[in-house]
Amino acid sequence: MENMVNDKLNIYKNKKVFVTGHTGFKGSWLVLTLQQLGCEVYGYSLLPDSEPSHFELLKLDLHSTFADIRDYAILKNSIKESQAEIVFHLAAQALVRPSYSNPVYTYDVNVMGSLNILEVSRSCEHVKAIVMITTDKVYENLEINYAYKESDRLGGYDMYSSSKACCELMINSYRNSFRNLDEYNINHTQLITSVRAGNVIGGGDWSMDRLIPDIMRSTNENISVQIRNPRSIRPWQHVLDCISSYLLLGAELLIEKKEFAQAWNVSPDKNDAFSVLQVLECCQKSWKEIKFKIIENKTNVHEANILTLDNTKIKEKLNWSPKYDTEIAIQKTVEWYKSYYLNKQLITLSQVNEYLNK
Repeated sequence: MENMVNDKLNIYKNKKVFVTGHTGFKGSWLVLTLQQLGCEVYGYSLLPDSEPSHFELLKLDLHSTFADIRDYAILKNSIKESQAEIVFHLAAQALVRPSYSNPVYTYDVNVMGSLNILEVSRSCEHVKAIVMITTDKVYENLEINYAYKESDRLGGYDMYSSSKACCELMINSYRNSFRNLDEYNINHTQLITSVRAGNVIGGGDWSMDRLIPDIMRSTNENISVQIRNPRSIRPWQHVLDCISSYLLLGAELLIEKKEFAQAWNVSPDKNDAFSVLQVLECCQKSWKEIKFKIIENKTNVHEANILTLDNTKIKEKLNWSPKYDTEIAIQKTVEWYKSYYLNKQLITLSQVNEYLNK
């Protein structure tokens, strides 16, 4: 299987690729991986919003446009100038808590920004494939011991989650209206897929109010990280497992496999979801100095107690499966931060190459 996967990724060699959100956590890992596959990458994003910034630390050599995804004119000019064959859309307001304080901005960026990508790409004949990234939180979460399938009802309790559910509905409507699969290679030559990924972890994430970054920052400062919901269960997965699914789905679109132009869950196996407390205990195995204390959750922001996804479809139809189980994903993540904080060494490239050659 792994030789077949590597063969599929060979299609990216010498391809021009457009990535939105390339200065972010996942975006910077994706750009580096694409470059290792031989791509010429064009990035479109706001300037990095964290200090330090994984993107800036990598010192990536690519074509960058620093602008807002809502600026249609700049976005259109950037995609046209790139002559890219495939677009990976990651740019978003990607956190739950800010969506409570600024719901209009969250919807504007996530929904209208995504619509801008689709509309601009529709005007560019050179774009053959679009991979739209949403989230595992798009489902109407009943908070029961159930792994959601792609066919389950969309919803979202908070404004971030519902904005991404709106994106999924919009993407499907757009595909039906303008990129209908029955008309592929007749009236158009563009395929659109969407990917719903679980909680993504890995080195270089310094986002606020995320578990792993909070743990690593606190440990570096020799303080205890404060934990609000130790029993909450999530599908934690390494960023490279997530990126591999994006790349494999994109490869199928590039070779005109129109059956892959639909929605996909990307997650660890159902029995591999960890609670927050399990994540902490696993982190401590790799970094004994990690300390935490459980505090009362006094915020009025809703946080789901359990969320898991069913990855059966992508495993059966794409032959994708996570290379790292949750424990190894956490180990690789802690290894990255320890190397950065304790040794001032960046091991992103070595982890990418290890994954590609695994």
